Amino acid sequence: MKTRILVVGMIWVVFGFHNAFALQTPQEFFEQGNTFYKEGNYEAAAKAYEQVLSLGYVSPELYYNLGNAYYRLEQLSRAILAYERAARLRPNDPDITHNLKLCYLKTIDRIEPIPELFLIQWLRAFASILPHQTAEVIFLGSWALLFLSLATAYFVRRRDILKFFRIAIIAFFVITILSGLLFGIQALLDTSAHDAIITSNTVTAKSSPDPKSIDAFVIHEGLKVKITDSVENWVKITLPDGKIGWIESSQCEKI
Repeated sequence: MKTRILVVGMIWVVFGFHNAFALQTPQEFFEQGNTFYKEGNYEAAAKAYEQVLSLGYVSPELYYNLGNAYYRLEQLSRAILAYERAARLRPNDPDITHNLKLCYLKTIDRIEPIPELFLIQWLRAFASILPHQTAEVIFLGSWALLFLSLATAYFVRRRDILKFFRIAIIAFFVITILSGLLFGIQALLDTSAHDAIITSNTVTAKSSPDPKSIDAFVIHEGLKVKITDSVENWVKITLPDGKIGWIESSQCEKI
């Protein structure tokens, strides 16, 4: 397992004072967590990292380090949850990906996902060309530049300058179409907002949101599922192989 500690290269905002004593800043909690981790005090490290999160600060480095601490504490579901959140903020990071795969190898359930249609696979491959946020920025930026070029070309009378803007308009139009298509496909395929991790050791899913209903299947800690519905303190989950069942919301946590 890759256990390097990542340091956040950013300036943290200092909070005020409470009961005449200065509160620790998120940066101080983060560095404290790193120190505890290096000393082998993984429980204290996890608490320090969680304290940073409670102050409203998130980063891939923070979740990565938190995942390392929970992994050392053998809290598999908490480690997976932290790594998954780190991967959301920094997709394709080799260290995050490596540790996440290592964690999933330790889970009990081995569920084969339903094969996707070729078209869906092709769309996912196309959507992976750029990160979602990057595609959004390019789309909005190229659209703004296209509009600006059109407006400028309307008032320009010199042929040499007008020729330049015509080329720019064509270029920005193509970029806008491609980035818009990419952004749209990513939005269409992005169902990750409903992903969750099973946090209880063993969970018996029910056929309906009722503890007296028929047992549907049994799953275990660390499994990644999709939440598709909720009723009071119950959530409807879908497994990678398509099986559907209801579990109590306290038995899982959204990524």
